[in-house]
Amino acid sequence: MLTLHDTATGDVAPLRLRTPGRVSLYVCGPTVDGVPHLGHGRMSLVFDVLRRYLLFTGLDVTYVSNVTDIEDKIIDRAAAQGIDIAEFTATNEALWWEIMDALGVLRPDETPHATAYVDRMIDLVADLVGRGVAYETSDGVYLSVMDVPGYGLLARQPLDSLRAGARVEADEEKRSPLDFVLWKKAKTGEPSWEAPWGAGRPGWHTECVVMSLDLLGEGFELHGGGIDLMFPHHENERAQAVATGREFARHWMHNGWVTMDGEKMSKSLGNFTSLADLLARNDARAYRLLVLRSHYRSPIEVTPDTIADAESGLARLDEVGRRFDLPDLLASGPVVDPGAAGDGSGPAAQPADVDAEAVARFRARMDDDLDTPGALATVFDLVRQANAAADAGDEPGSRRAAATVALLCAALGLRFRSDEGSEVDEASAELVRLRDEARAAKDWARADALRGELESAGWSVEDGPTGTRIRRQ
Repeated sequence: MLTLHDTATGDVAPLRLRTPGRVSLYVCGPTVDGVPHLGHGRMSLVFDVLRRYLLFTGLDVTYVSNVTDIEDKIIDRAAAQGIDIAEFTATNEALWWEIMDALGVLRPDETPHATAYVDRMIDLVADLVGRGVAYETSDGVYLSVMDVPGYGLLARQPLDSLRAGARVEADEEKRSPLDFVLWKKAKTGEPSWEAPWGAGRPGWHTECVVMSLDLLGEGFELHGGGIDLMFPHHENERAQAVATGREFARHWMHNGWVTMDGEKMSKSLGNFTSLADLLARNDARAYRLLVLRSHYRSPIEVTPDTIADAESGLARLDEVGRRFDLPDLLASGPVVDPGAAGDGSGPAAQPADVDAEAVARFRARMDDDLDTPGALATVFDLVRQANAAADAGDEPGSRRAAATVALLCAALGLRFRSDEGSEVDEASAELVRLRDEARAAKDWARADALRGELESAGWSVEDGPTGTRIRRQ
């Protein structure tokens, strides 16, 4: 049985299902106001691994992740660039999905957009006002958190403590500094929708509660996101559901920070690195493996050294893939454990010629609060077993271990790479040499330009522990 840390209780507990064999996940998606960063990538990969593992165990999964396409930063940045908001958000959303595809993240089953749900958000705000837990001011409508039982649950602090530590804002109309906006009255020139309190737009905290309950219903199994969303965003979502008497998520899951040089990564600290930059220089699979190597609740350090170390691990997996000519089990979608007792509605099971005991060890680690480092240890033990058995002439044993490696890597969303058809001509070999020199000198612009030349010549370019590797596209 899968157990996960529940932010609401502070305990590791079983994921409770509404309906046997089925699970619904809501994960906060992007605000499409710019280029996605490494923190977005980690969050997306953590919940992609969770989703793939649930499918692997035979469950039918519904995965919803929203797109925030109206928000203060979007309005400001579109105006600064002198372009239409719809064009601005469409461009950034397309970039988001391009990068998620490169990371191997499965597309959500539903991607509700905030602008498509404004009418239902207005209905929620009107309901809260009617119940007396929300009030109007000169600039909008606010939720009175003092009227919401148990406010502060996800922050793991009582209301009095939160109120004492809250930043005092220069807004005398708010009853409490913790009260948050449900409806923002529009300023001149801003996009707006008509509502009983005047033209405006919904507050950010209102969109997800409306979308999740609409698409997944009350009491859906899990709501997730990065730890930065835990409070106040997720707490404020929960508060609105509680205030209307509706059952919200049964389980709350949050992944840890991405750090650089020991500090959490953020734009305000000036250590922001985009995913596009990372993927332009490194094998996209390396970031997935780096994320898997750390427990999802722990911080991860992203540096050239940690990425290079992950690429070294990938090289070992790729070597096994080539040695045993392992198939791409992800070619037709997620895989399922051959021994899973599913209901038949999930992905087709793979052939059962695998090490059942190793699969059981893998599942035991994953069931223990998604212990991906422990699960990876099982995978690399099997890599050693496969090579040792092959060296000893034990073909059945080596094939069985290698086939299990393929299955478990697919369960984690990890693909193998092959060097087949990569006989390198002298001109391309010289470009590879020059690119390795540029990377050693940390001349990333030169390295990227040489990558472009190789790709124009028909090569796929990968960065590994021994330098640039190329193979025919």
